Amino acid sequence: MNIYREITPLKAPDVFVVIDSVCNGFDYPIHNHPEFEINLVAGMSGTRIVGDSTERYSDYDLVLLGPYLYHKWDGDDELQQSGQPYRVVTIQFAMDLFSGPMFQKERFLKIRKLLGDSSRGIRFHGKTFEAAMNIMLNLTEDRGFGNIIEFLQLLDLLSQSSEQTFLASEGFSPQAPRSDNNRIQLAYGYILKHFTDSELKIGDVAAQVNMSDSAFSHFFQKCAFRSFTQFLIDVRIGHACKLLLHTDETVNQISFKSGFNNLANFNRLFKKYRSCTPVEYRRRYLEKNEFDWTKQVTPWQFLPGKAQAKEAIKPVAYSTRLVHL
Repeated sequence: MNIYREITPLKAPDVFVVIDSVCNGFDYPIHNHPEFEINLVAGMSGTRIVGDSTERYSDYDLVLLGPYLYHKWDGDDELQQSGQPYRVVTIQFAMDLFSGPMFQKERFLKIRKLLGDSSRGIRFHGKTFEAAMNIMLNLTEDRGFGNIIEFLQLLDLLSQSSEQTFLASEGFSPQAPRSDNNRIQLAYGYILKHFTDSELKIGDVAAQVNMSDSAFSHFFQKCAFRSFTQFLIDVRIGHACKLLLHTDETVNQISFKSGFNNLANFNRLFKKYRSCTPVEYRRRYLEKNEFDWTKQVTPWQFLPGKAQAKEAIKPVAYSTRLVHL
């Protein structure tokens, strides 16, 4: 599957850029880019793709995306054709924005953790969503340095929120979930290194942290909020999704490369957790990614997967209102 690279309007002098789009459609492919992105959809319902996650959203949606995590929002055709007003506000900023010495201070710790966690995509809801939406709408108007302060307040708000849900699975972008507990970090790391081994057992991981199988099972459930078996299945299914989208390998090959030693069991578990077969999953993504990149509204905004972005082919003009800050 082609994953298109978006050439964002972010320029070197910008702290961030705001893209404000009103009733402008969702005609773009599944894509990614090296910038962080906060995307707000207001007044529309449809389907959201983030990594291996495909979900319905209704009326409103707010998601933080990490660099190179591919994504796409669709809007329901009937709602768009009805003339119902809707708005999409997108904030994009460079992945090295918070790499300077000041941002290594303790006060920025939660924001740095938030940005690290965004590699899986994070959806925000509840009161966090309401407060964040107000800030983002304010940011669509340039008020000078005040926008920079509000931008930091937005990140601070998101970093302290418990009203959030991860979207892409661990196996789709394998990295150890963050925890202050060194023992659980060792366990996560071992699982993510060896999950493709179909013989991996709970005893193998328990031995790495010097615990009995029974003690480790209770410990893991407490720290991960799910059983060892469930965590392992989630990682393996997520990895299989990645291979289905990024390779032309057969379902049988992908099954074994993801740690399953039985194709029938893989198909059963995949349908249980993704509500479709592996073949259907691959087909649905391919259908949603049909896009004639030579007929873009904004010239050269999206490039096919292997194309290299060059300064000379950055967009001449965008079809939406931009605010450079």
